[in-house]
Amino acid sequence: MDLGERNLTDINQYLAFLEANNNLIRVKTEVDPKLEMAGIAKKLEGTKPILFERVKGSEYPVLIGLYWNRHILADILGTTNSQLPFVLQNEIKQWHLSPMEPVVLKQGPANEVIELDVDLTSLPIPHHAEGDGGSYLTSSVVIAKDPDTGVRNLSIHRMMVTGKNRLTLLLEELGHLMDYYKRAEAKGEALEITVNNGIDLPLTVAAAAPASAAPIDMDELGIASQMRGEPVELIEAQTVAVEAIANAQFVIEGRILPEVREIEGPYAEVTGYYAEQAPRWVFEATAITRRKNPIFHSILSGKEVRNAYGMSASAGAFTKINALVPEVTAIHFADGSVPYHLVVQIDKKHEGSQRNAMMAAFVALAFVKTVTVVDTDVDIYSSEDVDWAVATRCCYEKDLLVIPDAIGHRLNPMVEEDKWTRLGIDATVPLPRPDKFRRTTNVDVELSDYQIEGV
Repeated sequence: MDLGERNLTDINQYLAFLEANNNLIRVKTEVDPKLEMAGIAKKLEGTKPILFERVKGSEYPVLIGLYWNRHILADILGTTNSQLPFVLQNEIKQWHLSPMEPVVLKQGPANEVIELDVDLTSLPIPHHAEGDGGSYLTSSVVIAKDPDTGVRNLSIHRMMVTGKNRLTLLLEELGHLMDYYKRAEAKGEALEITVNNGIDLPLTVAAAAPASAAPIDMDELGIASQMRGEPVELIEAQTVAVEAIANAQFVIEGRILPEVREIEGPYAEVTGYYAEQAPRWVFEATAITRRKNPIFHSILSGKEVRNAYGMSASAGAFTKINALVPEVTAIHFADGSVPYHLVVQIDKKHEGSQRNAMMAAFVALAFVKTVTVVDTDVDIYSSEDVDWAVATRCCYEKDLLVIPDAIGHRLNPMVEEDKWTRLGIDATVPLPRPDKFRRTTNVDVELSDYQIEGV
């Protein structure tokens, strides 16, 4: 991968790469970050990343859509769409074998300008959906340190602006940051963090990596270092004892306050529904540092979140699932249903292996609701092909595995009292394979060999 050698380690380099490959949309008309910007982005979702050059009330441009096209992500990483999970899986495996430590500097691009008089409202933080409670940070990577060991952790959280130096944020119950916070709060202490905006893809992947891929005792910055092919450079913060990403566009320093909860939400989540408004954790900003000419980065909830999470979770989970069931050859989150529906491809040698694969997937991925297992002749990246396999190979009377009262994902509206039912779907051909399940095929031809008009 060697992103360092290819000069692809920050947002500015990404923009140059996208421009050179005709993969960047520029909006030159002034747009309002409140609703209008996201309205434009939604119309173009899944195409090319968009740079909004003129943002009302701000001197900084805004980038949206960096992660919503898997083919462009594959280009950035120097691979193909189908190989994305395997590339990341190999990088995470290498990180486990030989962790690479980050380098800490005193100065870097991210602290060229230091603002101790904090005003979050001066940043072009978008208000995306009509029912959102306010403007949200959606793509910023949080760096925190374990209160007892000092090991760093990366994570991404939705963070709603509630004042000049105040944000409310959602902490996931099973996340490492929540674990850090609970231990700090038990001592009556705030948890110091840095919030890094405008960072490169490896850092986002590392921040989204599930616990199965990134144990709590390992510094997740090593995943990003491994993907870059060189150590991540950090800078010392101005007001907290936690480092920041040296080549970030913006860094917000501060602390999550103990025993304080304030209203957060509603927010348009990846589920396609609004997460409810409720009292949640409070972040108090103590400084903002930035580049001299920064670009603000935001993620539109939808394809971007599904791709970012799907790549990271697939990479980590495949290793664990394959270790338990070696016949598993690939996994993929079904389009439109991340993180709830996982498709597992299996080269089934023994009847029953498909059930083991289902259970392994449920163990590896806490938030998966449905696991569909298919044979190797099914294209797991095609929803149409997976649906075909379910329709023609699943016997509902005996091929469904129903697990009631499992712990659910609180963002999903089907969860009641933290519980839901998980479903495994066996869409594999029974062994020994009857001839009636042989797929039709056609001869493979090269269209360029023929004179064809109108294609």
